[in-house]
Amino acid sequence: MSEELIPETPEEAEAEPIKQRKNGLYPGISDELAENMKSGWADTELRGLEPIAQAAHTAARRAALSTRFPGERLVIPAGNLKTRSNDTEYAFRASTEYAYLTGDLTQDGVLVLEPAGDGHEATVYLLPRSDRGNGEFWLDGQGELWVGRRNSLTEAEQLLGIPAKDVRELPAALAEATGPVRNVRGHDAGIESALTDKVTAEHDEELRVFLSEARLVKDDFEIAELQKACDATARGFEDVVKVLDKAEATSERYIEGTFFLRARVDGNDIGYGSICAAGPHATTLHWVRNDGAVRPGELLLLDAGVETTELYTADVTRTLPINGTFSPLQRKIYDAVYEAQEAGIAAVKPGAAFRDFHDAAQRVLTEKLVEWGLLGDLTVEKVLELGLQRRWTLHGTGHMLGMDVHDCAVARTESYVNGILEPGVCLTVEPGLYFQADDLTVPEEYRGIGVRIEDDILVTEDGNRNLSAVLPRRADEVEAWMAGLKG
Repeated sequence: MSEELIPETPEEAEAEPIKQRKNGLYPGISDELAENMKSGWADTELRGLEPIAQAAHTAARRAALSTRFPGERLVIPAGNLKTRSNDTEYAFRASTEYAYLTGDLTQDGVLVLEPAGDGHEATVYLLPRSDRGNGEFWLDGQGELWVGRRNSLTEAEQLLGIPAKDVRELPAALAEATGPVRNVRGHDAGIESALTDKVTAEHDEELRVFLSEARLVKDDFEIAELQKACDATARGFEDVVKVLDKAEATSERYIEGTFFLRARVDGNDIGYGSICAAGPHATTLHWVRNDGAVRPGELLLLDAGVETTELYTADVTRTLPINGTFSPLQRKIYDAVYEAQEAGIAAVKPGAAFRDFHDAAQRVLTEKLVEWGLLGDLTVEKVLELGLQRRWTLHGTGHMLGMDVHDCAVARTESYVNGILEPGVCLTVEPGLYFQADDLTVPEEYRGIGVRIEDDILVTEDGNRNLSAVLPRRADEVEAWMAGLKG
């Protein structure tokens, strides 16, 4: 890999040779080799390309954004590569805002909406194909022969339905621009530097909040992607059940690796770090170390989701008996969580408050905790008033879902948790009970048991649809499903 970045402008690309990697095995490049590498390559330009599947949807999303901020320049970056160690990088994942508005998933891209008349003209600024004239394509660490071909700007225009320009020209253009500007921060330091004296944190945050709230209601393309993600996730859960014996012989990492394989085969990646929590690890809400033992007789809490190639993720949890059969106590706790989830799902419908499904599930769990004698002589109402059930329920019962696993996270409170559900909203319903291994307030046999059941629920015109319903939830159905997969 070359240690030098791609030159900042087309002019610099022509003028500056690509520096060789320090400690490389070749001492230099002969003039003859440099000249040889410039020619003899076939024309690989792709012509007559059809727009990507969501091009019409991204255009509608940009139009809504234009209406909200008339007369202002809007800058939405994809982000840059992030260093993992020394000269290696993490796999790139485009910013949600940029991907939502363009459908493009490549690094260093920037969408700019320039005020024009009563609306805006959109331009996507991208890196063009790596340069053949200065040797970038074979010498630079991000050159075509090292990491693969980029689309040409003409190809990008055809695919995205947006005029495309060289992103290396953008910082200088932004630095000279006048008039009001808003930028989605946190993704591209170079763009932020160019805009440093033109933007305010308050105005930039308003842009970010608007784009978060725009995703509260999903369009048809997004709903199809979420269903695709849930279907792939269900296949990943089946894969895990089939290899539980191998996980018992190794660790939770076998489960993690098994699900990751499905995510990479059927999608882009995992949507978040998989929680493969066996035994008492199930009581840690976000157990992602996944290095513990997998033992027969204990439970496996698997919380995982496949992210599609268009970056929409599922978020599903099942709690499974590792040996295929729940013990009586495990089943009692599991059934309580199942009953709570049923109540929560029933509360998801158009016109309902977002909080209703949480309240419904929490009430069922509290009733069970009181019934089991874990809260003394307190009534259900008093426990809910004081929030005492949270010692064992811990978290909220769900969240919005979409391109981010916790989608729409910066939406205003009045639009999100204090908002009203409408068709097209997609959320998780995921109640749980967690009895910590060191919790002396519960009987010893409860300690170290954690149960969560989570499904992805779409609000429809007449109620809701469980996008992850293909995976069984009732205890007896779970046991029968596992037995069938294990043969």
